[in-house]
Amino acid sequence: MKENDYVVEMRHITKRFPGIVANDDVTIKIRKGEIYALLGENGAGKSTLMSMLFGMYEPDEGEIYIRGEKTVLHSSNEAAALKIGMVHQHFKLVSNYTIAENIVLGVEPMKKKFGIFPYVDIKTANEKIRDLSMKYGLEVDPTKRIDEVNVSIQQRVEILKMLYRDAEILIFDEPTAILTPQEIEYLLKIMRQLSDSGKTIILITHKLEEIKQIADRCAILRRGKLIDILDVKTTSTKEMANMMVGRNVLFNITKSGKNYRDVVLEVRDLSVKDENKIDVVKHVSFNIRGGEILAIAGVSGNGQTELADAIAGLIPISEGKIVLNGVDITEMDIRSRTLAGMSYIPEDRQKYGVILDATLRDNLAIKNYYKEPFAKSGFLNFKVFDDYAAELIDKYDIRSGSGAKTTVRSMSGGNQQKAIVGREIEQEAPFMIFVQPTRGLDIGAIENIHKQILEEREKGRAILLISLELDEVMQLADTIGVIYNGEILKIADASELTTNEVGSYMMGVKEH
Repeated sequence: MKENDYVVEMRHITKRFPGIVANDDVTIKIRKGEIYALLGENGAGKSTLMSMLFGMYEPDEGEIYIRGEKTVLHSSNEAAALKIGMVHQHFKLVSNYTIAENIVLGVEPMKKKFGIFPYVDIKTANEKIRDLSMKYGLEVDPTKRIDEVNVSIQQRVEILKMLYRDAEILIFDEPTAILTPQEIEYLLKIMRQLSDSGKTIILITHKLEEIKQIADRCAILRRGKLIDILDVKTTSTKEMANMMVGRNVLFNITKSGKNYRDVVLEVRDLSVKDENKIDVVKHVSFNIRGGEILAIAGVSGNGQTELADAIAGLIPISEGKIVLNGVDITEMDIRSRTLAGMSYIPEDRQKYGVILDATLRDNLAIKNYYKEPFAKSGFLNFKVFDDYAAELIDKYDIRSGSGAKTTVRSMSGGNQQKAIVGREIEQEAPFMIFVQPTRGLDIGAIENIHKQILEEREKGRAILLISLELDEVMQLADTIGVIYNGEILKIADASELTTNEVGSYMMGVKEH
């Protein structure tokens, strides 16, 4: 193949941030029309590499060639001018604008009234977007506002935003993190169509099955270094996983048989209203026994986070009752619930899970600092804090720049999560809530947290798992409840439900 057949070349790219080399002499070359996957653990440098291609950072060393021309990208506008587009993991949309207004933002079609007064020709934009969405199978109603449509439609809008600007090189950053299995299948089909029409697609993901299904080649990054570039057809997912993590990864964790104990948590007729007094959780009831994992499956935004927060005491309930080990905790504050036997791993780890500007040591002791041996007669014993932190850092493989003294803000999201999970498991609470426990984590860290959840089940804990990852729900749950629009549509033994049935309930289909 001739050098100029590559549409993107990133040669010997190095990018440093304080205390870390994010990319270390990375070279990748991507052909026109191929689907090229970037695979790696959290902090491996995938997003940093693509952010340089999209003009958000500049490399410290190395060169970027687009269509054979050496290029220096100072901004995402310069990248867009070279027909490079990016769908970010967290969508960049204005919620009270229509779909069309979001798509044309910054490149508005203008007309003049009476030949003098300029105005945005939204009518023409609507027609062009309708045609474009039909052409690529990304049907949307351009007149609908963003806050009126679900996340999979919002994602279509992000893709259409790139296509409207005639992007030829499309970067997708973790695009399936918030989609149902049916929506994921649909998105992968769209990517294949885009590739068939001559677009070049770069996919950042940690989901091996998706790479296997759709990608032509796959670059594996580990701790900033390029480990290998593989032909996906001839490489197994197991080989990819082992290369990415640098060790053997167990795909299917063996789960022992059921050994249920007494009911630990009872939720009766629970309803929660949001700040606009609208019901976001509607008359939900369930029990969880010791040694049972009850998983709540659902598409993001269907009330599952509010359900967990209400049980944990973070938000008030409008009606219903919560009973923990025979004690009514409905009116208790958060510390009282903790002392009654509850641990909580929240969805928003930075808002509710850690104090970002405190040290790792203090964050690990936050549930115990007022008890002996951490405190005696009102005095804190910092030697106990230090020893406890050292033990948890070792036990839960929490990686940080300066050990227990590290400020949590400077740690990666994955290591912040390990710290929260470790701290909460160490409480040995009879009832544990895990909300999105592996969100944004790589396969090695996910495997670890899954093992820890199953160990807690073995010890007879009652576990409420709330996850958007259907694979995670199917792998871990003993019982599955599916939530849609604040209601539990179905609750059944996990062995009685297929992935597709759960996916259908997640989209609100009540009967099959």
